[in-house]
Amino acid sequence: MAGYVEGVDRGQATLFPDRLKDFVDEQNPVRVFDAFVDALDLRELGFARAVPATMGRPGYHPAVLLKLYVYGYLNRIASSRRLEREASRNVELMWLTGRLAPDHKTIADFRRDNGEAIRRVCAHFVLLARKLGLFSEAVVAIDGSKFKAVNNRDKNFTAAKMARRLAEVEAAIARYMAEMDGADDAEPAGEVRIEHLQEKLAALHAHMAELKVIDEQLRAAPEGQVSLTDPDARSMNARGSGIVGYNVQAAVDAEHHLVIAHDVVTSGSDRAQLSAMGKAAKDVIGYESLEIVADRGYYSGPEVLTCEASGISAHVVKPVTSNAVAGGRFGKGDFNYDPSRDSYRCPAGEELTHRSTANEDGQTIRLYWTNGCGACALKARCTTGSQRRVRRWEHEHVLEAMEERLARRPELMRLR
Repeated sequence: MAGYVEGVDRGQATLFPDRLKDFVDEQNPVRVFDAFVDALDLRELGFARAVPATMGRPGYHPAVLLKLYVYGYLNRIASSRRLEREASRNVELMWLTGRLAPDHKTIADFRRDNGEAIRRVCAHFVLLARKLGLFSEAVVAIDGSKFKAVNNRDKNFTAAKMARRLAEVEAAIARYMAEMDGADDAEPAGEVRIEHLQEKLAALHAHMAELKVIDEQLRAAPEGQVSLTDPDARSMNARGSGIVGYNVQAAVDAEHHLVIAHDVVTSGSDRAQLSAMGKAAKDVIGYESLEIVADRGYYSGPEVLTCEASGISAHVVKPVTSNAVAGGRFGKGDFNYDPSRDSYRCPAGEELTHRSTANEDGQTIRLYWTNGCGACALKARCTTGSQRRVRRWEHEHVLEAMEERLARRPELMRLR
């Protein structure tokens, strides 16, 4: 191969073999994992087998398995089988574990048996990041991800699914009964056919009995769902997929992209998660005030209000859900509110005054309208009814202040 860069002869022996440390330079991140784990008191954190057994075959030190787990987390290697393979061929992992290569079951059992201790390690890491000043900007992005559970859709039941499943079984039973009536007239093959149909009917009746037991559990379930394989998994209905799983919430530092706080919820919607995640991130960072950024799926007036009361400035884009805007008519944003007069000014210049107050889902809603809509030249572009009514939440000023903040700093949404 003349004229090319030559590689090393695979059969060439060396007097002084290369050392593992020669392949892991001083700036390699694995040295940080190594130093961080070595500084932890694994016994105090609650790791199983932190104290070696005096009898039996020696096991792996939990520090070795923890380093392997952290390396896999930060390098997106979630599978225990993949970690087993990497430990035998990855030079960084060989250096990190001292060329130990635990099998996949040992790795999986370590994660299963030390979940609470691993969470405490995460808390220690966040504290270390705070001491190093890595949370200097006090801006946090919040988002949720849907994770599929082992439980599939056929093993998850809601009231609607149960009603549909019972109806299908009842229809199948009725169909087989009708076939049995027709088979009575067929001789002699009818007897064989009837025996086959009777077996089918017996299976359907057994399935119906199982469904009725699940139906009783469903009626007693507080959330109106029952999952047979993963009892705490719920139907998420994520973008029409009907996925059965979990909604994992994460708050991430905007500067260094470090996960500050996380939670797992069984609600498919993010709408009620903003304040809880904001408070959790604020407690971890330890600042008096915090800015959080989230997508429009988190938009909720009560959640934004709770954030404001906790010293958290929320930045969430308002979703467009107005039927008027969808129909090409004026939206609420086209009506200007005057706080001094507590009234709205419509695009035609008419004043909409406060006329009544309603309570909807525990929220106080004020209603504004004018009696001059009938003769307005812009009525066709405004409303299909006799009057255009504008609704205002009693704490609407909190949402208006958030919209003003977003208008001044639109780059925050790009950052998210």
